[in-house]
Amino acid sequence: MRRLRRRLGEEHATRLQDLNVRCHVTAANNFLDWLTGEGLTLGTCTQTDLERWMAGSTVSYRDETGHFVRWSVQHRHAHGLTYGTVRWTGPLGTIDSEKRWADARRLLNDDTLPTPDRVTGLLLILYAQKITTISQLTVDDVHFDGDTVSITFGTSPVVLPAPLASLVRELVATRRGKAKIGTPEDVPWLFPGGHPGRPLTDNQIGIRLHKIGIRPKQDRSTALFTLATELPAAILARMLGVHIKVAVQWQQASAGDWAAYAADVSRRTRST
Repeated sequence: MRRLRRRLGEEHATRLQDLNVRCHVTAANNFLDWLTGEGLTLGTCTQTDLERWMAGSTVSYRDETGHFVRWSVQHRHAHGLTYGTVRWTGPLGTIDSEKRWADARRLLNDDTLPTPDRVTGLLLILYAQKITTISQLTVDDVHFDGDTVSITFGTSPVVLPAPLASLVRELVATRRGKAKIGTPEDVPWLFPGGHPGRPLTDNQIGIRLHKIGIRPKQDRSTALFTLATELPAAILARMLGVHIKVAVQWQQASAGDWAAYAADVSRRTRST
């Protein structure tokens, strides 16, 4: 009897394992089919594309697809992708706008801090950029037009304010990782790492930000909450490089009402 129970248990475990494998294979196949239908591959899929897929109402096997995406990034079949939940339910902690602006002033003015750390911190706390996005930025994402400097996170370039623009100019001109070979002109990454031809890793950027007093998750959450309150979803999506449905959910979670904002702007315009 004991042997029979053991054999039945082993057969049940095997069936569960088979089901788990089938679910993961189906998830990967469905996602790859979607990419093909969109004219994309794992190598060309961007975070915006992934979030567009995630926002679909008919998507199945979400968790299993997340495992596949993370595996693809780990094995370098995909680049710069992170898989999280679509719905943003609010900030990770207390919104601290005063700290956000104090950090921004410190990073803009404290020239004792390394320029790369100042720029990464400012991109996170001012533009709510994820570390994974920042690490994958290249010099081709930065655009110079006379005195104007802009950077592209999504579909529309974002014009940088003068102090940050100067820091980005300096970074482009002087960037160099710990690798001893190559010159800045040879390095495509905005934040080159210690290995030739490779950018700083997400973990390295996170450690460096913590050292200068930036809490990546909490401070990005504050930035998201503030931007979602102040900007219409369409502009937020183009600026941050996220899908419009995701931007709308952020806006709803933050109680940002664009109609009320537009009406307020209209009233101020008429009163001037």
